Amino acid sequence: MIEYILMITAVLGALLALIQRDLLKSAILTGIPGASIAFLYQYLMAPDVALTQAIVGSAIIPVFFALAVYKTRRTEE
Repeated sequence: MIEYILMITAVLGALLALIQRDLLKSAILTGIPGASIAFLYQYLMAPDVALTQAIVGSAIIPVFFALAVYKTRRTEE
């Protein structure tokens, strides 16, 4: 039962990141599916994969996306 909740959380987190108008919020919200999948891996007794997913999917990727969004400049028309 808990695995279904984690899968639904991952999908809803990804959808929430997709529908955001602000790119910085969207970049930060990409960590929700990563953390949810990391918890799912831990539940499925794969701690090495869960640790890698937690570091990469919920920490490094959102930070890189946020830095890329922060470094780009908007051109106002």
